[in-house]
Amino acid sequence: MSETATVAAITKSVHVECEPERAFRVFTTEIGTWWPVETHSLNPGEVREVVWEERAGGEVYELSLAGDRCRWATVLTWEPPTRLVIAWQVNPDRLGTEIEVRFTPEDGGTRVDLEHRGWERIPDPAEMRAGYTTGWDHVLGRFEKRFAQP
Repeated sequence: MSETATVAAITKSVHVECEPERAFRVFTTEIGTWWPVETHSLNPGEVREVVWEERAGGEVYELSLAGDRCRWATVLTWEPPTRLVIAWQVNPDRLGTEIEVRFTPEDGGTRVDLEHRGWERIPDPAEMRAGYTTGWDHVLGRFEKRFAQP
């Protein structure tokens, strides 16, 4: 019997100066105000909108300027304002991973903990995992900066 080795999850945390309800809303339905679609999308520089369907079974997808709909993920768990889990699969020809985000009140704001897991599903995940490890730093940095805007 063969056993699949577990590949360590990517974990990241940031602190934002707002209540969990607002942090959850900005992370999800307001994703288009901070996600770096110019570099981190399926149509770089050509994204009109990012849509987050607010329910388990909903989808997260981008709409291009040309009207193309490109799926990023499926919502597995929707528990506003404390937790969400998505099946992340931006490439339909590859197996996907899973992302869990938790929103916890902390020191007058909210700690946002992200766990990107399921790497053992990906054949030879090292390069892809390394890209996401640094990619999440950039993406979550943009999320943090969103709260400094008026």
